Amino acid sequence: MKKPTAQGGLLVAVALFSGALLLSWITHGTGVVRDDPKRNISVPQQLTVPLQVQAAYNGSDMFFRYRWPAEKPGIFHDVVMFEDGKWVTKGKAVPGSEPDGLHEDRVAMMLDDGSVPEFARYGGYLAIGPGIATFTEHAAGDEVKAHPYLGKKLKQEEVSKHLPQTRTDITDWASVQPEDTLKAQRAAGYFLDLWHWRGHRSNPINMSDDQVVAEARLGDAGKSSAASNWDGELKQPKLMFNSATTGYKALKWDDVVGGKLSQDGTYFLRDGEAVPFDPAAGWQNGDTLPRRILRTPEESMADIAVQGKGRWADGFWDVTLTRKLDTGHPLDDKILKDQGAYAVAFAIHRNATGGRWHYVSLPATLGLGRDAHIVAQKFDGAAPVWKDQWTTVELFYPGQVSWPHLNSTRHAGAKFIKQGQPVTTHHSVSQLKHYGIEAEFASDIYNQWRWTLLAGLALIVAFGFALNQLLKRNTGV
Repeated sequence: MKKPTAQGGLLVAVALFSGALLLSWITHGTGVVRDDPKRNISVPQQLTVPLQVQAAYNGSDMFFRYRWPAEKPGIFHDVVMFEDGKWVTKGKAVPGSEPDGLHEDRVAMMLDDGSVPEFARYGGYLAIGPGIATFTEHAAGDEVKAHPYLGKKLKQEEVSKHLPQTRTDITDWASVQPEDTLKAQRAAGYFLDLWHWRGHRSNPINMSDDQVVAEARLGDAGKSSAASNWDGELKQPKLMFNSATTGYKALKWDDVVGGKLSQDGTYFLRDGEAVPFDPAAGWQNGDTLPRRILRTPEESMADIAVQGKGRWADGFWDVTLTRKLDTGHPLDDKILKDQGAYAVAFAIHRNATGGRWHYVSLPATLGLGRDAHIVAQKFDGAAPVWKDQWTTVELFYPGQVSWPHLNSTRHAGAKFIKQGQPVTTHHSVSQLKHYGIEAEFASDIYNQWRWTLLAGLALIVAFGFALNQLLKRNTGV
């Protein structure tokens, strides 16, 4: 058998070194942060957004004013469009921005009076439990529908926001406490009051959705401001525009997606003003109807109204919400009092996003006539006279960070949570906007690190072998 020559060994060494170098480049040069719709991943280009807030109150009512940037107004949610003889739904939820721009803009505020003490320290993180919808790892819809309480009784189709103590195990979405325990928790104030303004499903009728976060994200008692405009049996809408008052029976698809419809026009269907759908009305391709019917809410669902009108102008939304200090619904709403201190956290949806593709805030304090992050000024009269004095709250993209994750060994700060230390003790918004992405791509980052380490070791070994062969060749060994 012929012995390999020094020159042959050098060629092998060069090949090994080149291969290791190529492996290093391939595994390290492409990065891991990228959109992946199959895993419900879509990272916004802008990771933070400023929200401006003002608050005021008189002897009976509370007012919150919100202002935030948006390139264009999101005044439509899902719609149905006539296409080749049938009605098809447009605007279904997707990771990130809906391609046709059919998800309404929203602003939300969670409010607590101290009955959920962890909320003042950790904000909305507290309500992100296991299996939550739109996470990469989320509970299957069929499993949620089959759950004896969440599915069968509450009619939930996905796992939504919920508070930790509503579960016997915070790592198991299905481990809901017994109903008697849940009722006792609610009576004790263990819920978050959720003010939820929507650009299509509430704003045109000057109302806001009124919800609670407890064992799930639930509507207050009563009738909501929106209903479905779809007849599942007949596969057609229920209502259409009244052409006698509007001049048209439907909108045009190109106008809807092109942003050509004015906020002052009738672009929504309201119960009592719209008319029953007529399948023989001569429908043409592109005819479009909203998939929601707006109606006057009732009971506790009717507690939050829009003062004036929620308006978009010059790249900004400006929305003012108002509600009684004491709504008379203590199981749904946090009752507010003069000189009271509260915790709040905010979120906005813009750029046609839904689900978890929003921007959220850390918790802030609210004081009614007393010192806090946001001070509500007391005034006399029916409505406040707003001055140009805002509290700016920085919102950030939260990624896929859940309460179980924050309390697990995977999170270095879990020990501080057990000690009750607030999130702001250890993290800033500039850190959290990156941490959310790191958590979202944790497995990818780990795999990238492992391949990079392997490639680096291979590069070192190949370099040593090549150097050894070169020395052998030069010394004639």
